[in-house]
Amino acid sequence: MKLRDELPVDHSLATVYRVGAALCGAVLLVFACLGFADGLGFFETDGARVAGMSSNGLLSLISLCVGVLLLIGAVVGGNAASTLNMIVGAAFLLSGFVHLFLLGRPANILDFGMSNVVFSFVMGLLIVTFGMYGRVSGGLPHDNPYWRSRHPEQAGRMADAPGPVLEGPASTRPRHVLPTGPARRPAERP
Repeated sequence: MKLRDELPVDHSLATVYRVGAALCGAVLLVFACLGFADGLGFFETDGARVAGMSSNGLLSLISLCVGVLLLIGAVVGGNAASTLNMIVGAAFLLSGFVHLFLLGRPANILDFGMSNVVFSFVMGLLIVTFGMYGRVSGGLPHDNPYWRSRHPEQAGRMADAPGPVLEGPASTRPRHVLPTGPARRPAERP
């Protein structure tokens, strides 16, 4: 069984994944274009600043590639966009940790500064949140497509159960009231 076989295909959360990928991809493309417009050297580490962060040509190229990748994910949408968002977000978080330790060292070929590290963490958390939205949780509602795909037997029983289908927020749904009767004492129970 492959991972894509157990994921739902059509669901309303696909819009969230598309919007998240498109927004984050657009931010990265703007950063890359600003870096290319400044004519930065490919491996310069002299602290040239673009949009408040240090940059060089290599970082602009990587930002361009990742931005285009996220925009492609936004066009494809669905589970592909969600999975791509989670992978790219995790890569951003990992990059933030790696570059945190490379600050001020010769191995810092992307010319990361502290503002870049913070941006990497924030962007990584944002992208990963868009990717995991409605997909990863211990308390998914029973109408969530991921919950239904993980619990097909129970979802089938719920679909086959007679009775009205309750829609809308839980706070507006009618509550089931248990019948009340005379209180029994513990000794009176059968």
